[in-house]
Amino acid sequence: MKNSRQRHEERCADSRTRLIDAPRESVFAAFSNPEILVRWWGPEGFSNSFDEFDPRAGGYWRFTMHGPDGTDYPNESRFLEMEKNRRVVIEHLSGHHFILTVSFAPSGRSTLVGWRQVFDSAEHYAQIAEFIAVANEQNLDRLQAVVEGRG
Repeated sequence: MKNSRQRHEERCADSRTRLIDAPRESVFAAFSNPEILVRWWGPEGFSNSFDEFDPRAGGYWRFTMHGPDGTDYPNESRFLEMEKNRRVVIEHLSGHHFILTVSFAPSGRSTLVGWRQVFDSAEHYAQIAEFIAVANEQNLDRLQAVVEGRG
């Protein structure tokens, strides 16, 4: 039987997985090293400028995403958890509020990445679900390309 939190997350979350042909230490480094993260974070065509990056529980991540049309999107997030090579949990504070949980599980020589983005309400999620699905796949595509040495 599911509890109310689990039912809420089912209605308000975008979840996906990706098998990446790299050890989980390399995949985790793509999240914890700003020099790597800046190369792939965001949907296709976006670039980033990082102002603050403190990847520890309670640390902040402030950055600007630069859209392909030249529009700047300021972002502020707080790291809720940073468990080396296992899990990253980020609370996105600006604009759309959500909790992003990224997990890293070894799978032979590869890494299974779990990506779960939970929004505050089903209504909010429904308004942006189509965009989020495409953007998250593009994010994972870019991560995979960088970690596998193709980006």
